[in-house]
Amino acid sequence: MNSLDANIRTTKTKGELNSLRDNGDVPAIIYGGEAQNEKISISKKILKSLIEKENFLSSIITLNVDGKPQKVLPREIKYDIISDEPIHVDFLRIVSGIKVRIEIPVKFLNHEKSPGLKRGGVLNIVRRKVELKCPSEKIPENLVIDLDGVDIGKSFKISSINLDSDVTPTIQGRDFVIATLAAPTVMKEPEKPAEAEAAEGEGAEGAEAAAAEGGDKPAADGDKKEGEDKKPAEEKK
Repeated sequence: MNSLDANIRTTKTKGELNSLRDNGDVPAIIYGGEAQNEKISISKKILKSLIEKENFLSSIITLNVDGKPQKVLPREIKYDIISDEPIHVDFLRIVSGIKVRIEIPVKFLNHEKSPGLKRGGVLNIVRRKVELKCPSEKIPENLVIDLDGVDIGKSFKISSINLDSDVTPTIQGRDFVIATLAAPTVMKEPEKPAEAEAAEGEGAEGAEAAAAEGGDKPAADGDKKEGEDKKPAEEKK
């Protein structure tokens, strides 16, 4: 579990917030439960290093607020539209009994032990994350799919994942697919018809040979075809 140091802030104006950001900190707020909202500030440098890690918005973090630890869940990050730097973060308190909607990443294990993948099969991932509704204290780190012994044709559905009784997918009423192990698809160039290959092989020599074997040669201007009636000579007056 990641931890992050935070300080209570008393900023009230936009100018005070900008000054806080100029000093390398990011304003944030902690909400949820019966306790009052807490305005805090955190180091932008450390925050960015956590954001760069995978699944920041679905990972529980320990915030040390003025030395007092409390578990929170990052819910929203606001970014500057020009610099793309984080400028505000919302944290939800982890309070027993409170349910949240959260996207949990799917993790695939033992690729090297799958006979289907060894034979060239393709793992088609339909959903890399699944949205769940669960108590904040029971948020799973990831949804695990084990590929050990899996062969081509296998389909992984949400029902194949073991979830706590209090954890339910937000999509109800159907057993939706998360991934499939499909047969390899090889793009093969279609074969040319024999007539087309023969036509491509014929050149000028082939055409002349065909003509020599008895084909008619186009008549030149002024030539008479064999058997053509001659025009009677004009009579002298």
